[in-house]
Amino acid sequence: MVCPRCVRAVEEVFNRNGIAYLEVLLGRVRTKDPLSSEKVTIIENELRHLGFELLKSRDAQRIESVKNALIKLVHEGDIPPSFSLSGYLGGCLAENYTVLSHLFSGLEGITIEKYFIQLKVEKVKEWLSYDETTLSEASYRLGYSSVQHLSAQFTKVTGLTPSKYKKLSFKPRVGLDNLSSPTFVQGLK
Repeated sequence: MVCPRCVRAVEEVFNRNGIAYLEVLLGRVRTKDPLSSEKVTIIENELRHLGFELLKSRDAQRIESVKNALIKLVHEGDIPPSFSLSGYLGGCLAENYTVLSHLFSGLEGITIEKYFIQLKVEKVKEWLSYDETTLSEASYRLGYSSVQHLSAQFTKVTGLTPSKYKKLSFKPRVGLDNLSSPTFVQGLK
């Protein structure tokens, strides 16, 4: 964005879609609340129509790398019992885990560890929904020390035991790539 008219055009897009923002500056929008992936897609499409491109900050790109690495790991479902989250991400992304952890928590409002647990619980929900895996096998494939540990985390995250979840006629789930909404400062060009 290179002019005040551009700023107003972007403000109109956000207003039209009912998205509260803290500020719209040349090249930058800070949203009041996290945006769902659907809202990001809508905004991205409308901005592209106006000739703008949605850019993510460097920090947001780093967070996306963390998420993508963890989503891939959980999707593959082959996490060893001796798995170290800090070791995995540090090696996979060649970055200091403590720095990534602080950045992730600050931008996402959740720790990497809690995000990872949510991913694993969503994977278990998927397996339970399609009767693809027993709870024992899910526990083993996702690196849990025991079925009880998996069940306790599942119950804490969902409010239901795995067996109660499995009995539901409608099994609510979230796609692995839609677990948390971006809260980063998004840039426009």
